[in-house]
Amino acid sequence: MSTSYSKLKIWLLAIRPKTLWAAVAPVFIGTAMACEAGSFQLLAFLAALFGGTMIQIGTNLANDFFDFKKGADAQRELGPVRVTQAGLVTAREIKTAMVLAFSLAFLAGIYLVFLGGWPIVAIGILSITFGVLYTATKLALGYTGLADFFVLLFFGPVATGGTFYVQTLEINIAVILAGLAPGLFSVAILTVNNLRDIETDKIAGKKTLAVRFGATFAKAEYVFAITAATLVPFILYLTTNEHAEATIAAAVILLAYRPVRKVLGSKDGIELNSVLVQTAQTLLLYSLLFSIGWLL
Repeated sequence: MSTSYSKLKIWLLAIRPKTLWAAVAPVFIGTAMACEAGSFQLLAFLAALFGGTMIQIGTNLANDFFDFKKGADAQRELGPVRVTQAGLVTAREIKTAMVLAFSLAFLAGIYLVFLGGWPIVAIGILSITFGVLYTATKLALGYTGLADFFVLLFFGPVATGGTFYVQTLEINIAVILAGLAPGLFSVAILTVNNLRDIETDKIAGKKTLAVRFGATFAKAEYVFAITAATLVPFILYLTTNEHAEATIAAAVILLAYRPVRKVLGSKDGIELNSVLVQTAQTLLLYSLLFSIGWLL
């Protein structure tokens, strides 16, 4: 193991904390909508927040572990350090950490199941299953181009709707629509990652949408995801004729200008590393502005 990294630094590299806002944002939005509906439950909010974050951490660890097993990271030079490939941890250690993360998510889910019943069982099982299948097996989502759809679904309407449901025991179209925004931002994060790694993914046989359709498609997908996400508050207002204040969240398009410009002009994958962080930060700000606006 390299002496240039402390144990804490190594595991922070493994869980990729700068992108964990993808798990946090939909919980914020779902909770704000539940609170506005008069059904805020603190323990349910904390359990959903913890469980969602553990599922994403588990997915990140599974990605590190299974990509290493498949040799997908052997030629990878761009992006954050993959700790298993770099020899910073053993495959056994990363696998143990992955199982621990998913187990903690399962424990949080027990309380949520007590509140929400079988619908939460289904959401929990599917979320963990797809978290593992993201890179596991020959038909891994990340290797077939299907990851974008599942990221949109599970980091969007499923996470937002599930958070709302465990606090209200209800669901409605406004919550589902609101969930599309964090899902789209998460797709944008994934797209940047795939655009950056397009050449090494080709070598590894990882057929992401960027590999299948090219860099120009990936850039267009990123711009579409960001733009569509910022339009969601306006669509909600037009369909409900309520909560006009939530449209303030669309102001994050100003913050997104720099990463969009970098993506459109990118020729070197290294500069896209900062775009990952900026996109995640934009998602966090969006979720906070939307939540505050919805409560006003």
